[in-house]
Amino acid sequence: MAALLFISFIALIFLGVPVAFSLGLSSLLYLFIADIPLNIIPQRMFGGLNSFVLLCIPGFILAGNLMNAGGITERIIGFANNFFGHIRGGLGLANVGASMGFAGISGTALADTASIGSVMIPSMKKQGYGAGFSAAVTASSSTVGPIIPPSLPLIIVGTLASLSIGDLFLAGAIPGLLLGIGLMIPTYLISVKRNYPKGERQSLKAIGKSFVGAFWAILMTVIILYGILGGLFTPTEASIVAVLYAFVIGIFVYRELPVKKIPKIMLDSMTTTASIMLLVGFANLFGWIMVREQIPQLVAESILGISTNAIIVILLVNLLLLFVGTFMETIAALVILFPVLLPVAVTVGMDPIQFGVMMVLNLVIGLVTPPVGVCLFVASQIGKVSIGKTARELLPFLGVSLAVLMLVAFVPSITTFLPSLFE
Repeated sequence: MAALLFISFIALIFLGVPVAFSLGLSSLLYLFIADIPLNIIPQRMFGGLNSFVLLCIPGFILAGNLMNAGGITERIIGFANNFFGHIRGGLGLANVGASMGFAGISGTALADTASIGSVMIPSMKKQGYGAGFSAAVTASSSTVGPIIPPSLPLIIVGTLASLSIGDLFLAGAIPGLLLGIGLMIPTYLISVKRNYPKGERQSLKAIGKSFVGAFWAILMTVIILYGILGGLFTPTEASIVAVLYAFVIGIFVYRELPVKKIPKIMLDSMTTTASIMLLVGFANLFGWIMVREQIPQLVAESILGISTNAIIVILLVNLLLLFVGTFMETIAALVILFPVLLPVAVTVGMDPIQFGVMMVLNLVIGLVTPPVGVCLFVASQIGKVSIGKTARELLPFLGVSLAVLMLVAFVPSITTFLPSLFE
């Protein structure tokens, strides 16, 4: 029965059926064959969604969309370009820097790729950068989005394991910065090797002026973190504060958020939220079936049966997640596999917060790898370049991402240091 569940799910994925519906249809097939009453479907889906913390997801999505429509993307890019533009390959470095700044707003890799990429990729191509390289820089740097707070995948992790959202946000800060800085290294080295252009050095006054524009985006992240950690508001309340903040900044500070656009922004945010919630609901049903079939115990016994050495076990878990991330959407994989693999990680001495960040980072790497690398596809489409060419250009960036992943997996203080300061 368990084999049927997984075979039907994988078959639907490779037939091009969206992940949420693949989870739902494979679960439905299992319920029919196992002769389980179908009223379990709404019960399990509602059970997975009946969490106060999950209410912050639509809030953060709406806040990000309001900030983006209010001109924040251009200001972040402008500051990054002024800061890095005079260096060889400066526009590529600005691309990575802008992604790090935008990460504090969107919390998702796909939003980063689409927003930053639509501006940066054409600009890089126009200045003489290779199309594949431009798309690769954009796609790889977008993976910083789900790591630097606020992060939608980390909210899901906190909900699944009743972990502190504030601690998870703090735990993702250092890995996110390491990933962003690390991705600048191949960007610079490749730019020097290929003699990509550099711009004129900007005055301190120009850099300062552009920083003021980007400052409001950075401040939003600070307000969210300080508010949650200081006990001023819950993550859900923080998302509402972020919406009000984004509205005020867009209307009264930047003055680039037309009131007539707000209904469409809300509709787009509702659509994105609905797709995420549907995915979480179906994934929870799928996860319930896995528990019924005792899959978590089998996975744990299989991994620990190979070795009880912590290093070997963590490597095996990472290999499994890297494989899963190549074809499964991040949130679906988290809902299904996090409860399965967390006991294994705890058994070998990993902190749950560390494991949560490691798992999110691992799975978002899959967003830039075939066959279901949505960020890879979007960046290639914007750059009007083949996926194969972008994928080849991505190899050095993937190397950096894997190096940061190994640091997160085997150096606990990278994720636990900041949360420990607020205990």
